[in-house]
Amino acid sequence: MVFDLDMIRGYYADLPARVEAARNVLGRPMTLAEKILYSHLWDGKATQTFQRGKDYVEFAPDRVAMQDATAQMALLQFMQAGRDKAAVPSTVHCDHLIQARVGADKDLQESMNKNNEVFNFLSSVSNKYGIGFWKPGAGIIHQVVLENYAFPGGMMIGTDSHTVNAGGLGMVAIGVGGADAVDVMAGMAWELRQPKLIGVKLTGQLSGWTSAKDVILKVAGILTVKGGTGAIIEYFGEGAKALSCTGKGTICNMGAEVGATTSTFGYDESMERYLRSTGRDDVADLANSVREHLTGDDEVYANPGEYFDQVIEINLSELEPHLNGPFSPDIATPISKLGEVARENGWPTNIEVGLIGSCTNSSYEDLTRAASVAKQAKDKGIKVKSEFTVTPGSEQVRYTAERDGILDDFEQIGGKVFANACGPCIGQWARAGADKQEKNTIVHSFNRNFAKRADGNPNTHAFVGSPELVTALAIAGTLDFNPMTDTLTNENGEQVKMDEPTGFENPSKGYAVEDNGYQAPAKDGSDVDVIVKEGSERLQLLDPFQPWNGENITGAKLLIKAEGKCTTDHISMAGPWLRYRGHLDNIANNTLTGAVNAYNGETNKVKNQLNGTYGEVPAVQREYKAAGIPTIVVGDHNYGEGSSREHAAMQPRHLGVRAILVKSFARIHETNLKKQGMLALTFDNEADYDKIKEDDTINFLDLNAFAPDTQLTLEIVHADGSKDEIKVNHTYNEQQIGWFKAGSALNLIKLQNG
Repeated sequence: MVFDLDMIRGYYADLPARVEAARNVLGRPMTLAEKILYSHLWDGKATQTFQRGKDYVEFAPDRVAMQDATAQMALLQFMQAGRDKAAVPSTVHCDHLIQARVGADKDLQESMNKNNEVFNFLSSVSNKYGIGFWKPGAGIIHQVVLENYAFPGGMMIGTDSHTVNAGGLGMVAIGVGGADAVDVMAGMAWELRQPKLIGVKLTGQLSGWTSAKDVILKVAGILTVKGGTGAIIEYFGEGAKALSCTGKGTICNMGAEVGATTSTFGYDESMERYLRSTGRDDVADLANSVREHLTGDDEVYANPGEYFDQVIEINLSELEPHLNGPFSPDIATPISKLGEVARENGWPTNIEVGLIGSCTNSSYEDLTRAASVAKQAKDKGIKVKSEFTVTPGSEQVRYTAERDGILDDFEQIGGKVFANACGPCIGQWARAGADKQEKNTIVHSFNRNFAKRADGNPNTHAFVGSPELVTALAIAGTLDFNPMTDTLTNENGEQVKMDEPTGFENPSKGYAVEDNGYQAPAKDGSDVDVIVKEGSERLQLLDPFQPWNGENITGAKLLIKAEGKCTTDHISMAGPWLRYRGHLDNIANNTLTGAVNAYNGETNKVKNQLNGTYGEVPAVQREYKAAGIPTIVVGDHNYGEGSSREHAAMQPRHLGVRAILVKSFARIHETNLKKQGMLALTFDNEADYDKIKEDDTINFLDLNAFAPDTQLTLEIVHADGSKDEIKVNHTYNEQQIGWFKAGSALNLIKLQNG
């Protein structure tokens, strides 16, 4: 089944003229990213050049995708937008609310029992508003999108940071908050600051134990978790063409971990093979007809330094398998040095669990390469030292892998197959003993490895690698093992060496599935009722946020000064809190509970300036709100790194926080704050972070003159009566200031839709 073929056909019909118009305006050759961006301008053909990293641009994305945890809040907002139907093709995917505990069948049934209320809501609201619905068990959103919806040269947004996975099929696919999705589904333009461009030239060819995952692990080590912020990463070169389509998807997927707006590859034969293998011959034929416009111009790739803001070159023939971590996905260590580095840092070398799958690495190729390693353990008489789990990316991949005997290879070494869902990758893992918080090591093929991310244990050292390397390390049971050079002792006491992994880009017999889990919406949803149970603790219809009164915010108290890494997981944890993603007041009880208080080094313990006692962050904030006192949160660098979840912006807003003042923001979170009517501010002088004291009161002196490209002035009043005056910066344009004045972007949409 090919979805939205008329939309794709129409886009390709217009593409040559739009690219030509943009090339005439720019007066030079174009990168792939530029071709896609300029061919999706809201106003049609390009008439001006947009300055990278500065100009805000309005775009017209082709489609929207939402996962079940974020879709709840996005659709609760969309219900207020005054539309009868989503304006662009949109889908909902149920993948986050399925906990990995026992095994696929039992875990899926348990999720259906526990989350039926939420699934019914998502099903009914999708049915009413013309949105495609993928049922629980259908698969992880990004794998399902790659298999069914992604197309070369397209633009999509999704309410999950790993939406960027679709870059593996040549898209510009960008993770956003739910309010951005509402804009597009409501038929409005979507705004983005024109991204900078990072070019990654890949030469040589992968071989042996090295995989596509190692490319992005290497890039993460080079760029760090914030080096790609505000930029699109475009991969090119002969090495790029030699990668499989799903391998490209893996690289793009984990580009979120360097803060990139998105990543993409030019259309090539591997993408065509994948389109045809997944039953989309029509899309491949259409793409072939405009092939020259679906990749960067030859002059760009011949002289990348002239066209990209930064260029990185990686020789795939020399690239070594990596394992990144712990606690940050940019700590990159080649496998040959891992044991030594682990001992130097005191990381536990004994591996307790190896986990493969997730949206990053659950393709057919991934599973076959990992299975070839697993099969060796059985054939060579090697006992597996660690627990081992497998999470297929979609029902289509799972069904095909089972048909071809791949899952059996894992089960033969004691592997446990979980449901087609996010599971352990997002903290939906009921890991036995995690509550003891013992120091331990796990290895996985996921994308993120922040503290507490997988199992809630802050002492779990999680390392990220390719599925085949993770499988080998789980078999060996230690970080101090290099499968390229080391041997293992088998059951007969013999020293045996593992062979290099082998796999298949696509199944030779084609993909197969009995029930892909898709539910088409009603053609006319006017008679469909959206199901929200009265008094529900899971779902709550939204009340609009109050508009700004036009006056300076004065007498604001400091809620918390967060120290060090403060990701969206720290601001709004996942795991057991996923159950409240559709109920703003209930989920607000986890607000900033993971942030480290700079004054005492503790989490979820801040001073209540009303009485001088210390309490939990949400409880203290609720007291400020009840007393009518505005508050401010202060943070460090790259505040809001990680997931796209807009709850991390909505929760503080709901509780009465008025401004977030930090050294720097992660892109998606800054936008989410703006959309919800919050003030997202950065220190003009980062040293002013140290001037903020625990008992401070903050006054805005010139907020009543809020304007683009104009600093704001804050008066910091200390407990002893002394004062500091500091300057803070912002990136608001006129439209975004309008969001702030109206109370939120959604408030403006409602006004415009009558």
